[in-house]
Amino acid sequence: MHIHILGICGTFMGGIAMLARQAGFTVTGADQNVYPPMSTELENAGIRIHQGYDADQLDETRADLYVVGNVMRRGMPVIERILNEGLPYVSGPQWLEEHYLTHRHVLAVSGTHGKTTTSSMLAWILERCGKNPGFLIGGIPGNFGISARSTDSPWFVIEADEYDCAFFDKRSKFLHYHPRTLIINNIEYDHADIFDSVRDIQKQFHHLVRTVPGNGLIIAPETDKNVRGALDMGCWTPIEYTGSPSGFDVRALKDDWSVFEVMHAGTPQCRVAFDCTGEYSARNALMAMLAARSAGVSLEESAGAMSEFVLPKRRMELKGSAGGVDVYDDFAHHPTAVRVTLHGLREHLGKNRRIVAVFEPRSNSMKMGANAEMLKGSFDDADDTFIYASPAVKWDADALGTDRIKIEHDFERLVSQVAAACPEGTAVLAMSNGSFNGFHMKLLDALKSRK
Repeated sequence: MHIHILGICGTFMGGIAMLARQAGFTVTGADQNVYPPMSTELENAGIRIHQGYDADQLDETRADLYVVGNVMRRGMPVIERILNEGLPYVSGPQWLEEHYLTHRHVLAVSGTHGKTTTSSMLAWILERCGKNPGFLIGGIPGNFGISARSTDSPWFVIEADEYDCAFFDKRSKFLHYHPRTLIINNIEYDHADIFDSVRDIQKQFHHLVRTVPGNGLIIAPETDKNVRGALDMGCWTPIEYTGSPSGFDVRALKDDWSVFEVMHAGTPQCRVAFDCTGEYSARNALMAMLAARSAGVSLEESAGAMSEFVLPKRRMELKGSAGGVDVYDDFAHHPTAVRVTLHGLREHLGKNRRIVAVFEPRSNSMKMGANAEMLKGSFDDADDTFIYASPAVKWDADALGTDRIKIEHDFERLVSQVAAACPEGTAVLAMSNGSFNGFHMKLLDALKSRK
């Protein structure tokens, strides 16, 4: 079968392309923005990419099926021709459901935060313990170097996103995955462009819960009231709660949480030492370890695998050092993710190291101002904070300004102001879910050139 993927250079659709190619499908695609690293990865796999969304590309491809990404809209020439000519089309999640995930044991990782890291942890544990899992992850796991892999194993790990599928399918993507093992890390309000309230998001999660079989497993934090609210709408699957005195929990053996114990009903089960910091990382690891247990991997085996775990790209990634200043990159974009990421860095570096936080409100929700009132409290662990309010930000970011929180509207000035605020010994944590205009490298250049 020949499939043509529209919006192929996005992380999710590019991952589908890699899975399809590895599974023996003929794959071509199109995107408006064709650039490395995804374009290089696809071309190296023998996948031809058409630049743009013109209708004429259909004369070249003549595919059996068109897989439509959620960047596609009515009015785009290629979409209008597909509809007018009655050509077969599906969303990316529907293609996965119908052509790939059937007869696999799907282990899905959902939640507002932590999906990419937890999925990467779970895939690595299964790999290290001989399960040879396939996976589709919305980032690049450090242990694999690719975002998607097809294998002949029954085990498949997927990052399960609550965003919608396509212009014609407004359900959450994860409703197509039919997991047997489901992690729900947390639920908070996000994606303000498609959800009006956290209640709307809970309903989507409840629809997901309805698809998990009775002999499957759901892993969830007992203390997250929004998760509990979704589960209380009805659940027919055993639930393994974490953070419960009578269930599984974590206990720090080192202040920065790089060494912790897995506890059950107050009794130590195993010790984990890994190259991550922060309580949230330990809790992500616990979720992954419990999910791996549903695939027959013991907690002790998981602990051994976690000692070799490498964080995904753009998760507390050290981009470089210059002038005695370390510059880190992180994908955090929701206020809660910003807060816990900064707190993890503070726990790791100690109370005396100077930390400068730089944040770009880049997600659709943050550009619209959703959760903006939570932002000010997200930077308590930073000594200084800079928020880049680009022209795309539609709310009054200046209202957040304080002595410790500076608002900057000009990107070049942002780079110079941050460089000036970084004496030797400073750690800079820059957070955005976009490219941030290459901020990290520009800051490192500015630090190198200063006297």
